[in-house]
Amino acid sequence: MKPIWPKLAAMNLNTVLTPLSWELIEPEEGKYDFSLVDGLLAQARENHEHVVFLWLASWKNGMSSYPPVWVKSDTKRFPRVVIDGNEVNILSTLGGATRAADARAFAALMGHLKQVDGQQHTVLMMQVENEVGVLGASRDHSPAAEKEFAGAVPEELTRYLASHRETLFPDLLALWEENGAKTSGTWEEIFGASARTDEIFMAWHYAQFVEAVAAAGKAVYPLPMYVNTWLGGADAKPGTYPSGGPQPRVVDVWKAAGSAIDIYSPDLYAPDFPGWTARYHRAGNPLFIPETNGGPAAASGAFYAFGEHQAIGICPFGIDSWAPGGWAAKNDPEHEMSDAYQSLGEIAPLLLATTGPGMTHGFQLDNNHPSVEFEMNGYTVDVSLDQIFGHRTDRGYGLIVATGPDSFLGAGKGFRVAFHLRKPGAKKVGLAAVDEGTYQDGRFVPGRRLNGDEGDQGEFWRFDERSIRIERATLYRFE
Repeated sequence: MKPIWPKLAAMNLNTVLTPLSWELIEPEEGKYDFSLVDGLLAQARENHEHVVFLWLASWKNGMSSYPPVWVKSDTKRFPRVVIDGNEVNILSTLGGATRAADARAFAALMGHLKQVDGQQHTVLMMQVENEVGVLGASRDHSPAAEKEFAGAVPEELTRYLASHRETLFPDLLALWEENGAKTSGTWEEIFGASARTDEIFMAWHYAQFVEAVAAAGKAVYPLPMYVNTWLGGADAKPGTYPSGGPQPRVVDVWKAAGSAIDIYSPDLYAPDFPGWTARYHRAGNPLFIPETNGGPAAASGAFYAFGEHQAIGICPFGIDSWAPGGWAAKNDPEHEMSDAYQSLGEIAPLLLATTGPGMTHGFQLDNNHPSVEFEMNGYTVDVSLDQIFGHRTDRGYGLIVATGPDSFLGAGKGFRVAFHLRKPGAKKVGLAAVDEGTYQDGRFVPGRRLNGDEGDQGEFWRFDERSIRIERATLYRFE
């Protein structure tokens, strides 16, 4: 990491997500080595960055490659998942000793962080495990798991389903109701005999395990904690993705297991960015995207996530591979993410201060979705791909913030905006002024006035495709 930090800082990001593995923290049972932690903290502070640590312990991407060798080599004390009669390289959630050892190590780490960072708060948040779930089958078939699966569904889960019926994710509610909405019985009696039931069973046991680890850490140093999710498509079968991880349809199962986890997060590489973000931005679950595609896709996603969902953060995977000084030249499209971070960093104070419903909107546009419409401050706002003098761009994105009754701030590229009064009547609306500018110390600093060709002679508020811009628009009304 040492040579990478300055490159990351130069990209205008403010926080780095980086792993800490159990095997390096506790190479011998009960003997901890925090030199890696201390070195990363020192380097982060030197480069004025915050950190989110990823606790790679019992599971990473569904597999168990990061536990210490003293865990890996003892399959009796630390049992494995069984698939088709064979033990696989996945620690079983039913291993009580595994859960206790993982929790002890995590608590020791959190205790060290409190000691060395409790005042400076370089570390903002912790990820507990990574993309958990069973790969290769819809559930664990070890003897302990088979016994649990044949037994009764825990009362904590059925009680949660009954008491949260009105807010359950629609897929989970539908499955439960299709099978009679029972509050007692075996897993198959309550949810039916299917791979979906296997996934719910695994979600409950992964949730209990991860909750125990997170709770042990929070008892020592209560930083916010989240879990991330390897997403499975609508038609994907559990086991082709990690079965039991917090997919949208089983997040309620995870919530029923405890409250130590603060955020359930999508690793969002899949198409339909708006759809997936909406599934995770639910009541009680703010949007945080710990992994996503880099470059222009990440820039577009960032404007959408912050504008439409007031996201906490968005983090392109492997961002260090195209940092300045790496293989990407300055004009490479990968640098679009850096430019996006710069603009979003400037307007962050405004976004944080704008909390009213419908006061911010984000959007992504392309040839398949060339326009979007929404309402703000009594106006219908029509946003479409930018076009002028016979040319239309193929891609655009951005966000708009209502800053006053007739004033708006926008940021992004490749789109244009038209305003209409929601209530029909004699009055019409026009663009009084459009100013390009920057945001400095929470205040808009105007640059050029863009009331000529740049605004199609007052017809549209335009953000051309060449670069990300910050602009302010003021409206007037007339008969």
